[in-house]
Amino acid sequence: MTEFVVAMLWSAFEVLLVFTGAQLVRVASLGRWRAVLWGSNEARVFGAAGALSFRHEGQRVVTANGLIFVGLLFYGVLALMVASVWGLASA
Repeated sequence: MTEFVVAMLWSAFEVLLVFTGAQLVRVASLGRWRAVLWGSNEARVFGAAGALSFRHEGQRVVTANGLIFVGLLFYGVLALMVASVWGLASA
């Protein structure tokens, strides 16, 4: 039962990371890059194995692994910023 709960929590966290990464890619690139379409085999067909992004029809496409990486990076930087602000506030 514990394994099931952990798997469900990780799945929810992974979806959060992918959606956060997709929004960041869209905003940071000003629409020049896009996220891989949800539920498509686009990354398998056009991207190399394990690629974080690939070029398709002149547009850079970020794969699901790339979106997870961007989401983790965002939340890592956010945690460092919160910790530094909290440290300055308590000093």
